[in-house]
Amino acid sequence: MIFLTFFIGVIANFIGYIPPGNINLSVVQLTINKGLKQSLQFIIAFSCVEFFFTYFIMSAADWLAQQVNLNTAIDWVMVALFGTMGVLTWMHRKKAPKPKKNESRDSITYGILLGFLNPVQIPFWMITGTYLITHQWIETGRLALSIFSMGSAAGAFLCLFIYAKSARYVKDKLYLSNKAINTGIAVLFFAFAAYHIVKQLYLHVFKH
Repeated sequence: MIFLTFFIGVIANFIGYIPPGNINLSVVQLTINKGLKQSLQFIIAFSCVEFFFTYFIMSAADWLAQQVNLNTAIDWVMVALFGTMGVLTWMHRKKAPKPKKNESRDSITYGILLGFLNPVQIPFWMITGTYLITHQWIETGRLALSIFSMGSAAGAFLCLFIYAKSARYVKDKLYLSNKAINTGIAVLFFAFAAYHIVKQLYLHVFKH
């Protein structure tokens, strides 16, 4: 049962990080600009935070489900987050990466920061967690949730590591410049911000 709980956590969060978002795009950008080593440090730091993030969300799923305006707040936080990341990426798209003394510390700090600034995972775990608990795939005790959260962290690490390796492979094979990749990532950030804006306009203006 313990192994099954861990394995479900791995599979669930691995699938959760497959769709492009602020985290895996940040991994791609970091791999291209700084290298695989810095990207791996980011992923490890992020995955450690993901353990605590998953445990908290799963433990508070019932309370979060009662918050009427939670989805609206998450959407606007995502607009601000994607917009900021898009602007920063666009502004630095032409700059060649320069080695720094504290690159390792910066990558770890960045991973921890984005681990906490990851609101899109709240509705994901509310839906996924509710489904898994309702269908008795996992238990709700502290030990079970801890093991599940460890699996979640492992799943995030595995998926993001594949993103990092794929980014390195694509750049080497297609001979893409840092500017081209950063421009593409910036456009995706802006597109995701626009999606959340349109979603809220539809729900609160056109749907009523």
